[in-house]
Amino acid sequence: MRAELTRMTILDVDAVAALEEASFARPWKKADFEYEMTQNPVARYLVARKDGKIIGFAGAHIILDEGHITNVVVDEAQRGQGIGRALMDGLMQYAANLGVSYMTLEVRVSNAAAIALYQSLGFFKVSVRPKYYEDNQEDALLMVCDKMPEADPDFAEDESLIDSM
Repeated sequence: MRAELTRMTILDVDAVAALEEASFARPWKKADFEYEMTQNPVARYLVARKDGKIIGFAGAHIILDEGHITNVVVDEAQRGQGIGRALMDGLMQYAANLGVSYMTLEVRVSNAAAIALYQSLGFFKVSVRPKYYEDNQEDALLMVCDKMPEADPDFAEDESLIDSM
């Protein structure tokens, strides 16, 4: 069964925070995701569900024509099944629909699987950010992709934080 991608909502925060905690040495907290869902007008997140359970998520901050990827997480038991690629494809399409012309991200230099995925999607290394990760002082690669998908002319975002504030 393929995973279903949907826009993340406040109801998804508990499951997303649990996935984040299981995946990172210095995870974002539940309150960080609550802020992203309720107060950050530039935040856009997708979740991947299989059999009703959230198995992954990805997010970005959209500012004018730039999208900065904040998180990409796939449940460890679900890795290697194309969920990360589906989340990235979906997030890049979402960003393109919002007018983004390029995306950036940081990734640990040791994360070969993620680097390979990002390169296969058109991201390339711009620079190294020395000692970027606080948990072990590991360097990060700054990567950029300027090969965005074509925007969907029928795209409409049903709700936004701006409208609800």
